[in-house]
Amino acid sequence: MRPALIRKGRLLAALTVPFVSPLAHADAPLEYLLHSAGPAATPTMHLGWGLTALCVAVVAIIAVLLVAALVRRRPAAPPRALGKEEGGMGWIYIGVGVSTLALLVSLFYTLVTLQAVAQPSLSPGLSITVTAYDWWWKIDYGDDSDPAGHFVTANEIHIPVGVPVRIGLRSADVIHAFWVPRLAGKTQAIPGQVNTQWIQADAPGVYHGQCTQFCGAQHAHMAFDVVAQPQADFDAWRGAQLRRAAFPADGQVQTGQKIFMDRCAGCHAVRGSDAAGVQAPDLTHVGSRGQLAAGTLTNTSEHLLDWVQHAQQIKPDSLMPSITLTVQEAAALSAYLATLH
Repeated sequence: MRPALIRKGRLLAALTVPFVSPLAHADAPLEYLLHSAGPAATPTMHLGWGLTALCVAVVAIIAVLLVAALVRRRPAAPPRALGKEEGGMGWIYIGVGVSTLALLVSLFYTLVTLQAVAQPSLSPGLSITVTAYDWWWKIDYGDDSDPAGHFVTANEIHIPVGVPVRIGLRSADVIHAFWVPRLAGKTQAIPGQVNTQWIQADAPGVYHGQCTQFCGAQHAHMAFDVVAQPQADFDAWRGAQLRRAAFPADGQVQTGQKIFMDRCAGCHAVRGSDAAGVQAPDLTHVGSRGQLAAGTLTNTSEHLLDWVQHAQQIKPDSLMPSITLTVQEAAALSAYLATLH
């Protein structure tokens, strides 16, 4: 099969199933809404079930009354003066009263839920900043005040199990929405302000997240994953992420690094090199991630090179350009990118 057809097939698959990440569990998409995996999501899930039950009850009652009205035969009423109404007002009063009571109960339950998920029961053990871009997610661990403990990654959030995590949400362009259904409710990322949210995972696993505010052509391909790990595994991952990229010693790898500096360093950063771009994902440890292009592709060496050369075919209108490479340049660049893990 020709490479172009392969890319088209992969893109079609991503378009038809935009809500399932390569790293996500094998649950059906609806499973994300029916189950929770942390204390920030459980009250929201219960609220969703309650409001769904209320809506179903309303539809059922209306359907029963409509059927009853259709099958009931009433004798023909005598002519009456225009504008004169007789009977039926009692049912209107009852309907308005029941509806008002149901809405007030829903409002109260919603306010109670908002209060329940506003703050974690324990102080957050980790704080990160997530910045939404068209169409990917930048994740900052630590801050510039502590350079030794600060690093940046993309589209994959690692957290320790059982620890509340505070997330500061920013947007670099338009309004986005951060949502990990099994861990917390939705929170918008709005340009010019910082919104906060907290998540906590009670068990190890990979929890799928998605932008849920329509933000442009590739909104459906703006996914991310939250990887919950035991504390020891998280500490090991964090230690690995803090390391700078090694200087390449191999001749082909050095050639690949030069190509990267010439073609990619204006947007991407690689700590330990002169590449310091800030408009695209930090690639210092790109090989450690499970996905590429915010969930559009699984992270393999073949997909990574395909993404570099055909980004606009795979994810049209993204800011990543398609880069033309010779066979030798592609091999060298691929060899260099393979060292970033």
